[in-house]
Amino acid sequence: MPSALPPPLRIAIIGGGPGGLGAAIALSSLPNVSVSLFEQAHELREIGAGIRIGFNCWKALELLGAANGVRGHVKEQILHRNGLTGELVRSYSASDLSLPHKYFAQRVRRTRLQSALLAEVPKDIIQLKKRLVSLEDLDSGGVYLVFEDGTAATADLVVGGDGIRSVVREHTFPGHAIKFIGTTIWRVLIPLSSISHIPDISSSTAWWHGPSGHVYFSRVDDPSENAAGEHMFEIACRNVIDPSTSTEKRFSWGIPATNEKVESHFKDYDPRVRKALAQVPEGLWKEFSAFAGPRLETVTAWDKVALIGDASHPLSGNTSSSHSPNPKLAISCSNTGAFGSGAAFALEDAWILAQSLSYARSNDKPVSDGLRIFDSIRSPYYRRMYEHLDQQKKAMVEAKTSSADRSFQEVLNAKVGSFGGENLKWVYGNNIEEVWREYLESVGGE
Repeated sequence: MPSALPPPLRIAIIGGGPGGLGAAIALSSLPNVSVSLFEQAHELREIGAGIRIGFNCWKALELLGAANGVRGHVKEQILHRNGLTGELVRSYSASDLSLPHKYFAQRVRRTRLQSALLAEVPKDIIQLKKRLVSLEDLDSGGVYLVFEDGTAATADLVVGGDGIRSVVREHTFPGHAIKFIGTTIWRVLIPLSSISHIPDISSSTAWWHGPSGHVYFSRVDDPSENAAGEHMFEIACRNVIDPSTSTEKRFSWGIPATNEKVESHFKDYDPRVRKALAQVPEGLWKEFSAFAGPRLETVTAWDKVALIGDASHPLSGNTSSSHSPNPKLAISCSNTGAFGSGAAFALEDAWILAQSLSYARSNDKPVSDGLRIFDSIRSPYYRRMYEHLDQQKKAMVEAKTSSADRSFQEVLNAKVGSFGGENLKWVYGNNIEEVWREYLESVGGE
């Protein structure tokens, strides 16, 4: 008589963003598991505007079965301009990357990505209005979770996909704290028709760089999926200050911002930029402040907790801002967000975590062994990310201090030269399926 199956592995996922949804898809596909996703919001909705989906993210979405549901604006041409004069600094084409067209980077409405992932999540595993307040490592095994509404749950494995302000990270790494790094971003989506009359604004995805930030413009819709009058356009404005001078309360999620507040930071910009900002109806801007914390040496804890996405690498852009006494040179040295690949990182984490657990369990190993495999793959990747940002910051600081006479244009040329390129192929060209295959080859597995 065959022996009975052991009880299913109880998995609790905290957070319903891209990472949490990706983890729900990937982990639910494993045999003999019971997956629950706990989200603090009353409804699953994405806050923000557009999101970049590049090759690394497409590969993860394909593995999760969600790629076909994601469509947006294909970034055929990308421009970098001097935001003050409008002068073109750099232009490059997506075809320069030698990728199949289906892997070209797209700018997509965040809601489309969320909908595509939600469509692949098994029914009835998402629990809303579940704000996690504490978790405890049980000596008897498992993790005890307590929620704000007074309910509780016990899990054999907890996946912390709860973002930059992760409660899971707060409890598993109690000495860890995040702080405002000086970067504020304002985001909005408006009808493309409202700015299409302004020269050079809507024709291409473009950064208009200024001394202390930039304005980013991009379409976000696939023309074949929307009627012409329904096409939307994204504007994202970024301003960088010395964080020690900030006196106002800061929020990492979107809070309302007035048109006057946003436009006040870009009064010296090219008239086309100022005209585009003036087209935004009052009440639509959302403000996000960037936070970062000390880098983690491991993305697992207690042999039963895994951190994914922003919870695992508490970083938004650079870990600290660089400033020069010369206001012409106070240009941010950070890339946009987490290399513009935050969603890709989270989805890669989710898929690798599922493969690691599957491999351990298929070899009759405990969950802790699966977490060690996951950590051995993802922690070095994030260390490399931090090291790159350290090098980028050092190079920018040296460029600023080596010559007090360097103009804004010279510093801008150096910054734009650091965007993308071969030195970041390990990010944008990352194929997470190949990464897993290389791991299996290294251990002689199948």
